[in-house]
Amino acid sequence: MGIEYLHVMVRVRDIEESKKFYCDLLGLKERRRYDSEGGRFTLVYLCPEGQEDGRADLELTYNWDGDDALPDDSRHFGHLAYRVDNIYDTCQKLMDAGVTINRPPRDGHMAFVRSPDNISVELLQRGDALPKQEPWASMENIGHW
Repeated sequence: MGIEYLHVMVRVRDIEESKKFYCDLLGLKERRRYDSEGGRFTLVYLCPEGQEDGRADLELTYNWDGDDALPDDSRHFGHLAYRVDNIYDTCQKLMDAGVTINRPPRDGHMAFVRSPDNISVELLQRGDALPKQEPWASMENIGHW
């Protein structure tokens, strides 16, 4: 069979804060959870609705005793990418919840935000780009993604 894609793992400092971002704001759902008493960690597997078969999992790894391996800037990681039904509505929901839109969807197609653990998340419009719309078309980039 060769190679098979399993998941992407990101380390998180606060599992509930991360679930709020990924589940409540982006719309992923918890598919399964594994708590290791001996290893003192929790793994939470998230997925988009309709992809519960594990083909698009995001694994959140939370170390109970803290995690010195978490850098302040996770830019070297690259990014996660999710397709959304309406890029403007998604960005507005995130912004209303206090999330900075680092690269606004000026083109009606692509935006970047950061998770609570500074993971870069790319949002892409499903189908064709939406017509340019304010305030997005005039928004400047903030920070980096």
